[in-house]
Amino acid sequence: MLKCAQFPDAPSIYRDLDMPHNFWMINCNNHNFDITQDMGFSQQGLKAEYRRKVQRVEPGDRIIYYVSGQRVFTATATVTRGYEEVRSTPWVKEGKTTWPYLIHIKPDVVLNREQYIDAGLIAYRLEYLRKWPPEDWHMAFQGNLHLLSKGDFFLLETEMMKLKHGREEALRRADVEIAAETERVNAQRERRRRNAERDTARAPRPRNEPAPEAAERKTDEPSAANEEATAVTRDQSPPGRNRPNGRGRRPQSRGRNRQTAPNTPKFDDD
Repeated sequence: MLKCAQFPDAPSIYRDLDMPHNFWMINCNNHNFDITQDMGFSQQGLKAEYRRKVQRVEPGDRIIYYVSGQRVFTATATVTRGYEEVRSTPWVKEGKTTWPYLIHIKPDVVLNREQYIDAGLIAYRLEYLRKWPPEDWHMAFQGNLHLLSKGDFFLLETEMMKLKHGREEALRRADVEIAAETERVNAQRERRRRNAERDTARAPRPRNEPAPEAAERKTDEPSAANEEATAVTRDQSPPGRNRPNGRGRRPQSRGRNRQTAPNTPKFDDD
């Protein structure tokens, strides 16, 4: 798998980790986000109702935090280890749902409270919200775990980097990240193409089916034995059968079997 070592200028969010497969958004309230922040963004709990999505979270995946109470984007992180099921977690219930799944993460961009991005000001630019009415955009973020597109994630993280590191530095890092992700996708496509070609070459051929080269040679170049057999058959055919006007002709009878004409007079011997 492609590593970020091919991009020495890439930020630490990609170093020593597999390139991201998925981009996630975690929705939580203010209190649970503070718990994650107090833990140094080393772990993150996930709710029980999203087991299928949780199983898709892998090391190298990216995460962005959305705090529902303030409707703001606050931080990004990278998954360092896949999920595990635990008996208890420090996060409090939101409704009736517990947090039985735990993933290990590392922080990337963490904004100060005064730098939090108002989601309402940038929601119209997200592909994730195109099917929702503008006034109901926040309804699309209900639930704990959402799968975002690569474009939406980089858009949000670039805006966060601008506030954290300045515009020029943010754009530079964003370009490096996008280049690394593009390289990973291209490498994955090339690997799939090679695997498909290898599988096609190894596919078993039916027993009665000749090899392509042998079949072509047999069709285009008749063997000398076949030509000789055809010539012998032609020479041994009955006479008259092969002449243009001699088809089906029977040999005429000789004079021995000729009968006397009925009108020929007969004379008695004296």
